[in-house]
Amino acid sequence: MKTLADAFEHTLQDIYWAENALSKALPKVSKSVNNAELKAAIDDHLKETKGHIKTLEAVFKSIGKKAEGEKCDAMDGLLKEADGLIEEASGHALDVALIGAAQAVEHYEIARYGTLREWAKELGHDEAHTLLTSILDEEKAANSKLTSLAVTAVNDAKKSSKK
Repeated sequence: MKTLADAFEHTLQDIYWAENALSKALPKVSKSVNNAELKAAIDDHLKETKGHIKTLEAVFKSIGKKAEGEKCDAMDGLLKEADGLIEEASGHALDVALIGAAQAVEHYEIARYGTLREWAKELGHDEAHTLLTSILDEEKAANSKLTSLAVTAVNDAKKSSKK
């Protein structure tokens, strides 16, 4: 990479891979959680993630590039961490651990989409800027929903004493 345009395209490929990997991982996470509200939030985010993939394909098209992914080591690591939690934890501990892992994914996506959006603006990719802003807004909303869910329904310390 030598230019902002190169970095933009590379990062776009990175997040495209990440969203596709996430769409494959979320069903396993959904099946693993115990809290019904958390399961519903994960299922809702799976639908959003599939929409993000389509929106990213429109971003690629808007800049005259083919939609293709490049392995995202960060998302790969976050998903491996979630798999480890599914193997190691159970019950309430699994739910609280997975909500934390889900927020780590959201924070990563927020960082990436915020960067991509600003780079698109700088590069004069107005349509890409608008599309990336829509994804960024959804990722921020998903993170807020997870925070609210953690505080109101999942992180109850009294539940952790139950087996």
